[in-house]
Amino acid sequence: MGDGWTFEPFNPVVSDGKLYGRGTTDDKGPVIAALYAMKSVMDTCKVDKRVRLIVGLNEEQSWKCINHYKEVEEMPTLGFSPDADFPCIYAEKGLLSLKLSQEIKTSNEDVMIEDIDYKNNAINIVPKYCSMLIKFKNNEILEKIKSDIINEVNTNKFDIKIKDIDDNKLLVESYGKAAHAAHPELGINAIMRLVVCISNVFSKNNIQIEFIDIMADKLKLETNGKGLGIDLKDDMGELTFNVAKLYISDNKMNLEANMRVPVTYKLSDVEEKITNNLEDMDIEIEFKGRNNPLYIPKDNELVQKLCKIYNDYYGRNEEPIAIGGATYARAFKNCVSFGAMMPNEEDMCHKADEYIKVQNLIDSSKIYARAIYELTR
Repeated sequence: MGDGWTFEPFNPVVSDGKLYGRGTTDDKGPVIAALYAMKSVMDTCKVDKRVRLIVGLNEEQSWKCINHYKEVEEMPTLGFSPDADFPCIYAEKGLLSLKLSQEIKTSNEDVMIEDIDYKNNAINIVPKYCSMLIKFKNNEILEKIKSDIINEVNTNKFDIKIKDIDDNKLLVESYGKAAHAAHPELGINAIMRLVVCISNVFSKNNIQIEFIDIMADKLKLETNGKGLGIDLKDDMGELTFNVAKLYISDNKMNLEANMRVPVTYKLSDVEEKITNNLEDMDIEIEFKGRNNPLYIPKDNELVQKLCKIYNDYYGRNEEPIAIGGATYARAFKNCVSFGAMMPNEEDMCHKADEYIKVQNLIDSSKIYARAIYELTR
């Protein structure tokens, strides 16, 4: 059973009108809704254009599958991706990932962070767990650090636990709440809570581990990158910053983060701001995972038509929206995201007990059928 799941994640169960299972919301459920919509249109309508369901399996990583498709197949004239929200998405933020590294530098050889475990958390997820294994030369300083950690945890209401390992090691475990990196404010970052806690405790004991202190100072518990000078925003949203990984390798401490950049800003400008902010700190900086934003004006015919289809179905008057997520829509011209998340519903993607309401799934399929029919006329 998956960690924290009530139901087995890969054995779908319907309970209380909800379909539980991994991918029911993101995106196996919406794919099936789209497939049934295609079948419905094929069986009941005369359509003189080709309709294709393009399914990729690498959207959370490097997009190798969709890039291969673009190399060997013709491009669609227009389309939509059922990988976001209704009523319709007209803008998706740019994506940028960051890796910071520094050789481990400590002011006191009697205390050493020996290992860090973030449970292989994905770059686009707020980490719900992180631990540090700290080694001490003597028991006196161990007990002092242990006491100060307890005080720090109680003061800040952090969910951090400590455990003695052998006679001279302390395991410090931080627990948070997972959320999608597009909405890091909805989660609790276990890594950054641990970084802030350890930095504060060590500083009280005149112990400095440079990288930990810099990260605690620059990133704090913020989710907008303000400490790096990148707290940017426009009418379509603000920059979000998610610290996703922290680990030790080759005697270096490494941190990796994922950013969602407002569509009116260039990724190169964000890179420059971060580089300038850290230029005097002897930190290696690597940018990767670049993915330019998607922007189609609200008055675009495709956006307006899809939004109208949704609004007509429910008798509403919703406006197109912008999101921080990245979908395959940005891989093609004249393509946007369209559902299947309903407005004001809890976003369960990447969470334990992920579910979609059965009625919402049925409604989505009907909306997609109408969209397919209208777009092929």
